[in-house]
Formats: sequence, structure tokens, C-alpha cells
Amino acid sequence: MYPAAPPSSHVFLGASRRWQAAACHNRPEHGRADVADGDWDEATRRAIAWLLESEEPAIRSLTRRDLLGGRADPDDGILAGPKVTALLGGQRPDGAFGVHPYSKWRGAHWRLVSLVELGVPAHEPRSTRAADTVLAWLTSEGHRSRITTVDGLVRRCASQEGNVLAVCSRLGLAEDDRVGLLADSLIDWQWPDGGWNCDIAASGRRSSFHESLPAMWGLFEYWLATGDERAKAAAMRTAELLLEHRVYHSLHAGAVINRAWLALHYPPYWHYDVLQALLVLSRVGVAGDPRCRGAASPTAGGARAPIGGSRPARMLARSRWSTGAARPRTR
Repeated sequence: MYPAAPPSSHVFLGASRRWQAAACHNRPEHGRADVADGDWDEATRRAIAWLLESEEPAIRSLTRRDLLGGRADPDDGILAGPKVTALLGGQRPDGAFGVHPYSKWRGAHWRLVSLVELGVPAHEPRSTRAADTVLAWLTSEGHRSRITTVDGLVRRCASQEGNVLAVCSRLGLAEDDRVGLLADSLIDWQWPDGGWNCDIAASGRRSSFHESLPAMWGLFEYWLATGDERAKAAAMRTAELLLEHRVYHSLHAGAVINRAWLALHYPPYWHYDVLQALLVLSRVGVAGDPRCRGAASPTAGGARAPIGGSRPARMLARSRWSTGAARPRTR
């Protein structure tokens, strides 16, 4: 009998790194994989079995697809799951949720990121209505007129555009002109080192990893949806920035840039951490790069923030690679 408590987080890292090699030899013809089929160690078997017993259909479906190599099943019941139901709960006829789209953490922006991560299908009506409210906000003249340029560099919380670009690309909305505007803007705003930063006091030498990771994800998803090679090239520039730093190390001393990045948490919201970085780098197709190896080590972390919880102020210390001041700021 497998334990009810989740296995330690490093087991999932190991599973995600190993699934491709095992699944390619054990992929079921009809997309129904089984944990007994793979060449797993016992710890990984326990982790996958625990995921497959989840009450959330999305988690079971994603485990079969991403860890066991099966195909997505349209009858997996994702939309009826408790988490998806809660995320779509309280939606109003206009697609909003009674608060600003970016309201922490109840606005449509945050709900949509979690919904697409849970595998909500493209063109799902409630999700697309919610996405319309976020696009209306991000592309409005009032919002864009406040974007600041300092010393020739646009200072922008690009995680906002990046998350929405990824969401809309997955929801089948990539051909919307407003989505194209987000992609074009991110490409135009990219800093010389390959990232983005909203800190008006930043020197311009270093981007914010917090802002850059979602932007990279969004641009890559946009390329998958449209074939826009400019978007892919911009995403790969960001990937190289992260790889150059071995995901979380400084270039010169090799020290951990920000120990908060070693605390794994979910949902990530706009915060950078090692696990989320590896996840997005895997989507971009570079997680096998040798420069990721240290980040995927079980000893890379050692701290976990509560699920759904926020990070304490002491974990948000300022660095050249982090957005904001020594105390949490309103974004």
C-alpha cells in the first residue's frame, strides 16, 4: 500500500527527467500507461502511484501523459475536477470574477495560468471569456501608456504579458490580434542579456528572472501555436540566460543568487524557483543541457513554501536578478 502523504519533492524531479527514456519503450498503443510498465526505481514508482490516486482528474491525466508517455484523453473529466471547478467558480457573465483581472490571487490572470497548467482544453468557453477580460486590460491604451523606458530599456513586468501569451496560445487564441501584440511587445522589450525587468532602478546589466521565465514560456507557446520564428528565437535567448547561470548561480562566484529560489512552491504565480525553471526549460526542450544538472539534484533545494502560500519577506531579498526592493512590493 502506498503512503497517503506525498513523496519528497526530489522524487518528482527524478521522475520527470527519466520518463522520456522509459516511456518511449513502454508507451501504450491506446494512451493508457501503467506505473508497472516503466523501468522506475521504487521511490519513483511510489511518487507516480500517489499522483495517479489523486482526486483531481487533471493530475491523473497529466501524470499519464507527461510521466508515463500516454496520450491525452478527452474523456479524462478534467473540467469536472475539484480544482478546475473552484478556479472557474464565481465567474460572471462578462467572463470576469468580480475583481480586477490581476487582483492577487483571485483575478482571471492567475486563475487562467492554473487552468491551462491543469490541462483545460483549447476553446473551453469559460476560459476564453476570462482570457478576453485579461487581454482587454493588458492591451488597453490606459495600461500601455504607463509603460516606462529608462536608458533605452523598457521596464516592464513581463511576467504579465508572458503568462497571458502562454495561456492564450494554449487556449487556441493565438490568432487574436491582441495576442500578437503581446508577443511583438515582449520581443521589442527584451533586454540585451535575453530577459526583462520592471525595476526602474536596475542598471540594465541584469534582467529579473522572476519576469523573464513566464515571458520565455509565453513566447515559446506562441511559437508552437503560430510558427513565429521571432518568438522562438527570443525564448531561446532567455533560455540561454538561465542556462548560463546554471538556473540559479551567479556567473562569477558561482554562489546561489537568491536562496528563495530553492524553496519550491505552488502555484508559482510570478515567482521564480528552481522547479518552475526546470519545468519551463523542459517545455522549451533544453532541460537536458548539462548546465541544468545541478538544479535537478535532490540537494538543490531543501525548503518548500506552503501550497498556495506566499513567501515570507525575508525570502524576497533584493538582488540584481530579482525584481523589487528588500521588502515585498505591490506589482
